[in-house]
Amino acid sequence: MPEATTGSTVPRRQLGRYLRDLRNKARMTIKLAAAQLEWSEPKLWRIETGQTSLRSLDVEAMCRLYGAPANLTEALMGLAKETKARGWWHAYGDVIPDGFDVYIGLEEATSEIDWYESELVPGLLQTEDYARTVITADNPGVAEAEIDRRVHVRVARQTLLSRPAARPELRVILNEAILRRPVGSPAIMARQLRHLAEASDLPNVSLRVVPFSAGLHRGVMSGPFEILRFPRHGDGRDSEPPTVFADGFTGDLYLDKPAEIDRHTAAFAAIWDASVKERDSRILTEQAAKELEP
Repeated sequence: MPEATTGSTVPRRQLGRYLRDLRNKARMTIKLAAAQLEWSEPKLWRIETGQTSLRSLDVEAMCRLYGAPANLTEALMGLAKETKARGWWHAYGDVIPDGFDVYIGLEEATSEIDWYESELVPGLLQTEDYARTVITADNPGVAEAEIDRRVHVRVARQTLLSRPAARPELRVILNEAILRRPVGSPAIMARQLRHLAEASDLPNVSLRVVPFSAGLHRGVMSGPFEILRFPRHGDGRDSEPPTVFADGFTGDLYLDKPAEIDRHTAAFAAIWDASVKERDSRILTEQAAKELEP
Protein backbone atom coordinates (compact mmCIF):
# COMPACT_ATOMS: atom_id res chain seq x y z
CA MET A 1 0.00 0.00 0.00
CA PRO A 2 1.41 3.46 -0.82
CA GLU A 3 1.98 5.94 2.00
CA ALA A 4 -0.71 8.52 2.70
CA THR A 5 -0.46 11.68 0.67
CA THR A 6 -2.50 14.08 2.78
CA GLY A 7 -1.34 17.65 3.20
CA SER A 8 -0.07 20.36 0.89
CA THR A 9 1.85 19.03 -2.09
CA VAL A 10 4.21 22.04 -2.23
CA PRO A 11 6.73 21.06 0.47
CA ARG A 12 6.58 17.40 -0.63
CA ARG A 13 7.30 18.27 -4.25
CA GLN A 14 10.15 20.59 -3.38
CA LEU A 15 11.67 18.12 -0.93
CA GLY A 16 11.49 15.43 -3.60
CA ARG A 17 13.29 17.68 -6.10
CA TYR A 18 16.17 18.38 -3.74
CA LEU A 19 16.55 14.72 -2.78
CA ARG A 20 16.50 13.64 -6.43
CA ASP A 21 19.15 16.23 -7.29
CA LEU A 22 21.32 15.07 -4.39
CA ARG A 23 21.04 11.44 -5.54
CA ASN A 24 21.97 12.38 -9.10
CA LYS A 25 24.98 14.40 -7.91
CA ALA A 26 26.06 11.37 -5.89
CA ARG A 27 25.82 9.33 -9.14
CA MET A 28 23.46 6.82 -7.60
CA THR A 29 20.60 5.10 -9.39
CA ILE A 30 17.21 4.69 -7.72
CA LYS A 31 17.91 0.96 -7.53
CA LEU A 32 21.23 1.43 -5.72
CA ALA A 33 19.93 4.14 -3.37
CA ALA A 34 16.85 2.07 -2.46
CA ALA A 35 19.05 -0.93 -1.71
CA GLN A 36 21.36 1.13 0.51
CA LEU A 37 18.38 2.59 2.39
CA GLU A 38 16.64 -0.82 2.56
CA TRP A 39 13.55 0.61 0.88
CA SER A 40 11.62 -0.47 -2.20
CA GLU A 41 12.29 1.36 -5.47
CA PRO A 42 8.62 2.46 -5.74
CA LYS A 43 8.88 4.09 -2.29
CA LEU A 44 11.94 6.11 -3.34
CA TRP A 45 10.23 7.09 -6.59
CA ARG A 46 7.15 8.31 -4.69
CA ILE A 47 9.37 10.39 -2.41
CA GLU A 48 11.22 12.01 -5.31
CA THR A 49 7.98 12.85 -7.12
CA GLY A 50 6.39 14.41 -4.04
CA GLN A 51 3.65 11.81 -3.69
CA THR A 52 4.25 11.00 -0.05
CA SER A 53 5.15 12.74 3.19
CA LEU A 54 8.45 11.92 4.82
CA ARG A 55 9.92 11.75 8.33
CA SER A 56 12.84 14.04 9.09
CA LEU A 57 14.90 11.02 10.25
CA ASP A 58 14.44 9.41 6.84
CA VAL A 59 15.58 12.64 5.18
CA GLU A 60 18.65 12.67 7.41
CA ALA A 61 19.48 9.09 6.34
CA MET A 62 19.12 10.00 2.66
CA CYS A 63 21.25 13.12 3.02
CA ARG A 64 23.94 11.12 4.81
CA LEU A 65 23.94 8.53 2.01
CA TYR A 66 24.18 11.24 -0.67
CA GLY A 67 26.88 13.23 1.12
CA ALA A 68 24.78 16.40 1.59
CA PRO A 69 26.35 19.24 3.60
CA ALA A 70 25.09 19.82 7.14
CA ASN A 71 23.25 23.09 6.40
CA LEU A 72 21.29 21.55 3.50
CA THR A 73 20.51 18.48 5.58
CA GLU A 74 19.10 20.74 8.31
CA ALA A 75 16.98 22.64 5.78
CA LEU A 76 15.58 19.47 4.21
CA MET A 77 14.79 17.97 7.60
CA GLY A 78 12.88 21.16 8.41
CA LEU A 79 11.03 20.91 5.11
CA ALA A 80 10.12 17.27 5.87
CA LYS A 81 8.33 18.39 9.04
CA GLU A 82 6.05 20.49 6.82
CA THR A 83 5.05 17.66 4.45
CA LYS A 84 2.08 16.68 6.60
CA ALA A 85 0.66 20.22 6.75
CA ARG A 86 -2.79 20.62 5.17
CA GLY A 87 -2.12 24.14 3.93
CA TRP A 88 1.23 25.77 3.80
CA TRP A 89 2.51 29.08 4.99
CA HIS A 90 6.29 29.14 4.89
CA ALA A 91 7.15 31.66 7.62
CA TYR A 92 10.67 33.00 8.03
CA GLY A 93 12.35 31.79 11.19
CA ASP A 94 10.12 28.72 11.51
CA VAL A 95 11.39 25.12 11.20
CA ILE A 96 12.77 25.85 7.72
CA PRO A 97 15.92 27.97 8.06
CA ASP A 98 15.87 31.53 6.76
CA GLY A 99 17.58 31.71 3.37
CA PHE A 100 16.37 28.30 2.21
CA ASP A 101 14.30 29.47 -0.70
CA VAL A 102 11.61 26.96 -1.59
CA TYR A 103 10.12 29.30 -4.20
CA ILE A 104 13.22 29.34 -6.43
CA GLY A 105 12.97 25.57 -6.92
CA LEU A 106 9.34 25.88 -8.01
CA GLU A 107 10.22 28.75 -10.35
CA GLU A 108 13.00 26.74 -11.99
CA ALA A 109 10.61 23.86 -12.71
CA THR A 110 7.71 25.93 -14.05
CA SER A 111 6.55 26.13 -17.65
CA GLU A 112 4.01 28.98 -17.29
CA ILE A 113 3.74 31.89 -14.86
CA ASP A 114 0.75 34.23 -14.58
CA TRP A 115 1.78 37.13 -12.33
CA TYR A 116 -0.21 40.10 -11.06
CA GLU A 117 1.70 42.79 -9.15
CA SER A 118 0.19 45.85 -7.53
CA GLU A 119 3.12 47.67 -5.90
CA LEU A 120 6.55 46.72 -7.29
CA VAL A 121 8.10 45.44 -10.52
CA PRO A 122 8.25 41.60 -10.36
CA GLY A 123 11.64 40.21 -9.40
CA LEU A 124 12.11 38.49 -12.78
CA LEU A 125 11.92 41.89 -14.51
CA GLN A 126 13.84 44.11 -12.08
CA THR A 127 17.05 45.90 -13.04
CA GLU A 128 19.99 45.47 -10.67
CA ASP A 129 19.71 49.05 -9.34
CA TYR A 130 15.95 48.76 -8.78
CA ALA A 131 16.44 45.39 -7.05
CA ARG A 132 19.15 46.83 -4.80
CA THR A 133 16.91 49.75 -3.80
CA VAL A 134 14.01 47.43 -2.92
CA ILE A 135 16.13 44.82 -1.09
CA THR A 136 17.98 47.48 0.92
CA ALA A 137 14.71 49.14 1.99
CA ASP A 138 13.26 45.75 3.00
CA ASN A 139 16.33 44.77 5.05
CA PRO A 140 17.37 47.69 7.25
CA GLY A 141 20.61 47.11 9.13
CA VAL A 142 21.68 44.15 6.97
CA ALA A 143 25.35 44.16 5.96
CA GLU A 144 26.18 45.37 2.46
CA ALA A 145 27.76 42.02 1.56
CA GLU A 146 24.47 40.25 2.32
CA ILE A 147 22.55 42.84 0.30
CA ASP A 148 24.94 42.18 -2.61
CA ARG A 149 24.32 38.44 -2.32
CA ARG A 150 20.53 38.86 -2.38
CA VAL A 151 20.71 41.21 -5.35
CA HIS A 152 22.89 38.70 -7.20
CA VAL A 153 20.41 35.88 -6.52
CA ARG A 154 17.49 37.98 -7.78
CA VAL A 155 19.26 39.06 -10.96
CA ALA A 156 20.61 35.55 -11.62
CA ARG A 157 17.05 34.18 -11.54
CA GLN A 158 16.23 36.24 -14.63
CA THR A 159 18.20 33.89 -16.90
CA LEU A 160 15.11 31.68 -16.57
CA LEU A 161 13.43 33.80 -19.25
CA SER A 162 16.24 33.43 -21.77
CA ARG A 163 17.67 29.98 -21.04
CA PRO A 164 18.38 27.84 -24.13
CA ALA A 165 15.58 25.34 -23.51
CA ALA A 166 12.27 25.08 -21.64
CA ARG A 167 11.77 28.81 -21.21
CA PRO A 168 8.57 29.48 -19.24
CA GLU A 169 5.76 31.55 -20.71
CA LEU A 170 5.38 34.66 -18.55
CA ARG A 171 2.23 36.77 -18.50
CA VAL A 172 2.56 39.81 -16.25
CA ILE A 173 -0.01 42.41 -15.26
CA LEU A 174 1.24 45.54 -13.51
CA ASN A 175 -0.89 48.02 -11.65
CA GLU A 176 -0.27 51.48 -13.13
CA ALA A 177 0.92 52.63 -9.68
CA ILE A 178 4.12 50.63 -10.29
CA LEU A 179 4.95 52.88 -13.25
CA ARG A 180 4.22 56.05 -11.27
CA ARG A 181 5.85 55.25 -7.92
CA PRO A 182 9.52 56.41 -7.79
CA VAL A 183 11.86 53.67 -6.54
CA GLY A 184 15.38 55.03 -6.22
CA SER A 185 16.49 58.03 -8.25
CA PRO A 186 14.65 59.23 -11.40
CA ALA A 187 17.47 57.70 -13.46
CA ILE A 188 17.08 54.30 -11.75
CA MET A 189 13.33 54.36 -12.27
CA ALA A 190 13.60 55.45 -15.90
CA ARG A 191 16.04 52.61 -16.66
CA GLN A 192 13.69 50.17 -14.95
CA LEU A 193 10.76 51.30 -17.06
CA ARG A 194 12.83 51.05 -20.25
CA HIS A 195 13.86 47.56 -19.19
CA LEU A 196 10.20 46.58 -18.77
CA ALA A 197 9.42 47.81 -22.27
CA GLU A 198 12.35 45.83 -23.71
CA ALA A 199 11.43 42.69 -21.77
CA SER A 200 7.96 42.79 -23.33
CA ASP A 201 9.66 42.14 -26.70
CA LEU A 202 10.76 38.66 -25.59
CA PRO A 203 8.68 36.02 -27.40
CA ASN A 204 7.78 34.27 -24.13
CA VAL A 205 6.84 37.45 -22.21
CA SER A 206 3.47 39.24 -22.38
CA LEU A 207 3.16 42.40 -20.30
CA ARG A 208 0.05 44.44 -19.63
CA VAL A 209 -0.75 47.42 -17.42
CA VAL A 210 -4.06 47.77 -15.61
CA PRO A 211 -4.69 51.54 -15.59
CA PHE A 212 -6.14 53.66 -12.81
CA SER A 213 -9.14 54.20 -15.07
CA ALA A 214 -10.04 50.50 -14.69
CA GLY A 215 -11.39 51.43 -11.27
CA LEU A 216 -12.31 48.63 -8.87
CA HIS A 217 -10.96 45.51 -10.62
CA ARG A 218 -10.37 42.01 -9.21
CA GLY A 219 -6.73 42.70 -8.39
CA VAL A 220 -7.75 45.31 -5.83
CA MET A 221 -9.45 42.54 -3.84
CA SER A 222 -6.99 39.72 -4.49
CA GLY A 223 -3.72 41.55 -3.96
CA PRO A 224 -0.58 40.41 -5.84
CA PHE A 225 -0.15 36.72 -6.65
CA GLU A 226 1.45 34.27 -9.06
CA ILE A 227 0.09 31.10 -10.61
CA LEU A 228 2.86 28.65 -11.49
CA ARG A 229 2.09 25.79 -13.87
CA PHE A 230 4.37 22.92 -14.76
CA PRO A 231 5.20 20.86 -17.88
CA ARG A 232 2.62 18.34 -19.06
CA HIS A 233 3.15 14.67 -19.76
CA GLY A 234 2.71 13.33 -23.28
CA ASP A 235 -0.90 12.42 -22.51
CA GLY A 236 -1.69 16.02 -21.51
CA ARG A 237 -1.71 15.47 -17.74
CA ASP A 238 0.12 18.00 -15.56
CA SER A 239 3.44 16.70 -14.24
CA GLU A 240 2.69 18.62 -11.03
CA PRO A 241 -0.38 20.45 -9.76
CA PRO A 242 -0.41 24.22 -10.36
CA THR A 243 0.61 26.36 -7.39
CA VAL A 244 -0.47 29.84 -6.31
CA PHE A 245 2.27 31.84 -4.60
CA ALA A 246 1.89 35.08 -2.64
CA ASP A 247 4.89 36.85 -1.13
CA GLY A 248 3.91 38.12 2.33
CA PHE A 249 5.62 40.49 4.75
CA THR A 250 6.33 37.75 7.30
CA GLY A 251 6.24 34.67 5.11
CA ASP A 252 5.28 33.06 1.83
CA LEU A 253 1.87 31.57 1.10
CA TYR A 254 1.55 28.51 -1.17
CA LEU A 255 -1.86 27.24 -2.33
CA ASP A 256 -2.50 24.14 -4.45
CA LYS A 257 -6.08 23.01 -3.85
CA PRO A 258 -8.13 22.93 -7.10
CA ALA A 259 -10.67 25.45 -5.78
CA GLU A 260 -7.85 27.86 -4.87
CA ILE A 261 -6.26 27.49 -8.31
CA ASP A 262 -9.62 28.03 -10.05
CA ARG A 263 -10.38 31.16 -8.01
CA HIS A 264 -7.00 32.75 -8.77
CA THR A 265 -7.18 31.71 -12.43
CA ALA A 266 -10.54 33.47 -12.76
CA ALA A 267 -9.17 36.53 -10.96
CA PHE A 268 -6.16 36.72 -13.27
CA ALA A 269 -8.38 36.44 -16.34
CA ALA A 270 -10.58 39.27 -15.06
CA ILE A 271 -7.56 41.51 -14.35
CA TRP A 272 -6.11 40.67 -17.77
CA ASP A 273 -9.37 41.76 -19.40
CA ALA A 274 -9.36 45.00 -17.38
CA SER A 275 -5.81 45.86 -18.50
CA VAL A 276 -4.76 47.58 -21.72
CA LYS A 277 -3.37 45.51 -24.61
CA GLU A 278 0.36 44.76 -24.82
CA ARG A 279 1.16 47.43 -27.43
CA ASP A 280 -0.64 50.15 -25.50
CA SER A 281 0.93 48.95 -22.25
CA ARG A 282 4.36 49.37 -23.80
CA ILE A 283 3.49 52.91 -24.93
CA LEU A 284 2.26 53.73 -21.41
CA THR A 285 5.48 52.35 -19.89
CA GLU A 286 7.73 54.25 -22.30
CA GLN A 287 5.81 57.48 -21.66
CA ALA A 288 6.33 57.06 -17.91
CA ALA A 289 10.06 56.55 -18.53
CA LYS A 290 10.30 59.60 -20.77
CA GLU A 291 8.73 61.78 -18.07
CA LEU A 292 11.59 60.84 -15.73
CA GLU A 293 14.43 61.38 -18.19
CA PRO A 294 16.18 64.76 -18.60
